[in-house]
Amino acid sequence: MRVDILSKEYPPAIYGGAGVHVAELVRALRARGDIDVRVRCFGAPRDEEGTTAYADLPELASSNPALQTLGVDLTLAGDCVGADLVHSHTWYANFGGHVASLLGGMPHVVTAHSLEPMRPWKAEQLGGGYRVSSWAERTAYEAAAGVVAVSAGMREDILKSYPSLDPGRVHVVHNGIDSELWAADRSPAARETVIRHGVDPDRPAVVFVGRITRQKGLPYLLRACAQLPAGVHLVLCAGAPDTPEILAEVEHLMEGLRAEREGVVWIPDMLPRAEVIALLSHGTVFACPSVYEPLGIVNLEAMACELPVVATATGGIPEVVVDGETGWLVPIEQVQDGTGTPVDPDRFVDDLAAALTNAVSDTERARRFGLAGRQRAVDSFSWGSIGERTLEVYRQVLS
Repeated sequence: MRVDILSKEYPPAIYGGAGVHVAELVRALRARGDIDVRVRCFGAPRDEEGTTAYADLPELASSNPALQTLGVDLTLAGDCVGADLVHSHTWYANFGGHVASLLGGMPHVVTAHSLEPMRPWKAEQLGGGYRVSSWAERTAYEAAAGVVAVSAGMREDILKSYPSLDPGRVHVVHNGIDSELWAADRSPAARETVIRHGVDPDRPAVVFVGRITRQKGLPYLLRACAQLPAGVHLVLCAGAPDTPEILAEVEHLMEGLRAEREGVVWIPDMLPRAEVIALLSHGTVFACPSVYEPLGIVNLEAMACELPVVATATGGIPEVVVDGETGWLVPIEQVQDGTGTPVDPDRFVDDLAAALTNAVSDTERARRFGLAGRQRAVDSFSWGSIGERTLEVYRQVLS
């Protein structure tokens, strides 16, 4: 069987959970030895055998980013002819998979890592391109032979966003974690890494890792951290802002927080995995204040590093974080307009602050939750089992 996997992100150019998913899924499928897996990704050439990268078309250099994306999709689609199946990830590659399916007659499988109807704030970033990205995603989903949701919560969102889809074509296959790559590191070298970033490894710390985008809820976290007990560090590995507006909002809140308390560390760079692991391993609790999260692979990464999680009870997060066992789930009532905005933002901030305070105030309990989280990540979210489940979807749509 030849499977062509289409993705904007692929190592070394990974900036989100979808890219991590694609890289690990490809590795798991190739490890079987009985599948010809070819990767078609965006960007600079890759040295990896079986992987082809496609650059933006120079003719579209000054066009809306959505049009630049469709240009890459059209470039790669023709090379997929001859595959038994094409599998695309995120709207960036969905249109390429759809066109390839029309050209070659092979089934197209889509994995839903996020949904454009659930992210209306992207209109700030893309302007009219958001209507283009929404059209590309809808067209691909409605025509796909199979749709993979990374959580049961995401499956519900898919069927709500695209009601014409046959529910029988929508399958749940969770994201996963490589628990050998992601494991606690409290070595002297890791400790020195933490200190180099300005973090005191002997003080309790709340850690956040994620992009600066509306869905990640970073402004709510910054407001909540103003209520934390004195002496608690806040470590933010936060970069790649979607828009100048949200960056300005985060900078303003950060300035206010730093004026009131010590130990606020902001790392805007995309760090190597080893440095992220070092920071997670020396933290007390991981914060995931997302208002939209299909699953939240960052939570699995934190859990694999023995860090308990405080996270919003939304999307697929409750399928990963077990309240009172591997962390704390923060309740949220959300506006039903696709933005995920809390109905009562102040209450959400207060509840988030209370859960974080609970975590850093009893470090022994936090440690127990962290160990339980590690065990859950190992037992329930291995990439080997997720690769096999994905292969079952392939077999189903090919039968």
